[in-house]
Amino acid sequence: MPTPSSPPARQVRHANNTLRTSSSSNNSFSRVSPLTTLSLIIAVAWLGMITRLSPASSSNLRVMPSSSSSQQYQQQSAQDRLSGSVIAERYASLHGQTSLVIEKRPHIGGNCYDYIDNDTNIRVSLYGAHLFHTKNEKVWDYVQQFGEWVGYEHKVLGMVEGKHVPIPVNIDTVNTLFGLSIQTEEEMDEWLRKEQVTLKDENGIVREAANSEEVALTRVGQRLYEWIFKPYTWKQWAKYPSELGPEVLSRIPVRNNHDGRYFSDPHQALPKNGYTSLFENMLASPKITVLTDTDFFEVRDKIKCKRLYYTGPIDTYFSDLGWPKLEYRSLSFERVVQRDTPGYFQPAAVVNHPQSHDVDGKEVDYTRIVEYKHMLEQKSDHTIYYIERSTDDGEPYYPVPNVENKELFKRYQEMAEKEEGVTFVGRLANYKYFNMDDAILNALELFDKDTKDLSKR
Repeated sequence: MPTPSSPPARQVRHANNTLRTSSSSNNSFSRVSPLTTLSLIIAVAWLGMITRLSPASSSNLRVMPSSSSSQQYQQQSAQDRLSGSVIAERYASLHGQTSLVIEKRPHIGGNCYDYIDNDTNIRVSLYGAHLFHTKNEKVWDYVQQFGEWVGYEHKVLGMVEGKHVPIPVNIDTVNTLFGLSIQTEEEMDEWLRKEQVTLKDENGIVREAANSEEVALTRVGQRLYEWIFKPYTWKQWAKYPSELGPEVLSRIPVRNNHDGRYFSDPHQALPKNGYTSLFENMLASPKITVLTDTDFFEVRDKIKCKRLYYTGPIDTYFSDLGWPKLEYRSLSFERVVQRDTPGYFQPAAVVNHPQSHDVDGKEVDYTRIVEYKHMLEQKSDHTIYYIERSTDDGEPYYPVPNVENKELFKRYQEMAEKEEGVTFVGRLANYKYFNMDDAILNALELFDKDTKDLSKR
């Protein structure tokens, strides 16, 4: 099975023996239009002919040649991102039904796409780190089918007030930042109680948090909120926590012990041969045909199908309505190769930089730095890291959950419910953040629901 290699990039060598590449998620390599990104569908009983075809990224995938005549498919998948790949695989494996996978990018795997960097021989991800974790046994059993997994418990540090501290907040975070010597869970609970803010309504009755600022204040209090949560949220979302729904910061735990792991799920692992290999194995069935570098929206008039599974942005699907677009945040990645570095650039795979300025007053405009060499204990005489920045421009990564967007999404959702023969699946189609295991579980459950009649035959 061929190993994906580094994408071509414009490189500039610096005097400090580093190699920097400025690349964003809408660069020439990904060749993705903002209006047509992430448009995955799966169509049952597809009838028609695709005239714009190109090879997939792996030799073990079945690829339709450009000279192909009209063929019939029972499923179709346009852009094979995680949710759609799961559904296509299930139809092929359990019911022997054919699928057509259409991917706008020149590679499979969506944002999970990874490859071996040519300069360092280190496996990196093109679109940011993806850490698999789950407590769901059904999901864990499912992903085991497509490759070997290696246990990996992700740990994140934050650079706060010039010090590396564990994120999420735990005893060591508090001791380091405030010069304390908390030892037990009871002592940490007592410290948190003194810091936490109690919310009350106009009648003096304790109430729940209405936004992410209130979530943070009720969990960690004013000081940690100002140092970590408030500035990081602004960098990530270009909005303060008070402007975002409570679900944004509710996802981040606060620990009353020394546990430095980012996740606490019983299953935490990385695919030994990378996520791209995992997708290749998911899509390897002869019942599945893969088209890369093909835009569904440019060929949709040539496609007739019984059912579509659409996982792209829901507002893109209904763009002909002329309604306002939903708001998303994107990411840009600055690639840095540091040569002659048998060790590491930083003390953890991911170091968050929540504050807007460092202790010397220098502006810090990035959210985090990811050094992939830490993952799977990779060996190299060099190292490579990516400096991540959040932006409004580029591919849609994160739905922005404020009141205005939620209300607009409801309007799109009402239109989606009227769309005959189309199922909207995945985070962009549902305008909701999904962890990887959530996306897989959602796709598995949707498949089970849609094929219950097939299973009875």
